[in-house]
Amino acid sequence: MTALLRIDRLVSGYGEARVLGGVSFELDEGRSLSLLGRNGAGKTTLVDTIVGVTTHHSGTISFAGVDLTRTRPERRAAAGIGWVPQERNIFRSLTVEENLTAIARPGPWSVERVYSMFPRLKERRFNRGNQLSGGEQQMLALGRALMLNPRLLLLDEPLEGLAPIIVDELLAALRKIIDGEGMSAIIIEQKARKILPLTDRTVVLERGLVSYAGESAPLLADSEIFDRYLALGDHKAATA
Repeated sequence: MTALLRIDRLVSGYGEARVLGGVSFELDEGRSLSLLGRNGAGKTTLVDTIVGVTTHHSGTISFAGVDLTRTRPERRAAAGIGWVPQERNIFRSLTVEENLTAIARPGPWSVERVYSMFPRLKERRFNRGNQLSGGEQQMLALGRALMLNPRLLLLDEPLEGLAPIIVDELLAALRKIIDGEGMSAIIIEQKARKILPLTDRTVVLERGLVSYAGESAPLLADSEIFDRYLALGDHKAATA
């Protein structure tokens, strides 16, 4: 397979503060990755750096063979990187449909296709973003990212604070997107055991460095390995 995303010795943070201390890994086209680790390990910083909203100190980011290290965030989105941040960042004063069409790019994902995946959004298509529940806002944030028709989808804690029934709906949608559509994805998630079955590979960060990079299946199947890298006896991974 050809590497869609290649991170090489990446050092980044916020201003002079360095959070990532030299991270390297690759993600092939059509593959998915769980990004795990304790609070403060650097997971959100890594995703933010891929998007282009942190301070870059050294190292490179290549996407589809193109060096994006110094590229502005909007150009990274145009190159095919879709992002669902932890804060969701939907347009609260716009309707659901206006949110979906505001930044849409040509491709297979359309408004109707998003509605078919999330019927709740179709029911509320004339509601403004601030009139939606937390779960509906998360669906909208994911749908809006899909409307960019990305090659790589980045999700930062998509299940955080959601009711179990909404978690199940989102997991089913992510499975369709990743397995059914073959979309490349990187997912940060506190509920590690819910996300590991969806992903091919896992990177665990510890203090801004990679402590584990490999297949997701061994982490999921072996509690000893899981605890060794995630250092949590209750089998729940924390995130940052």
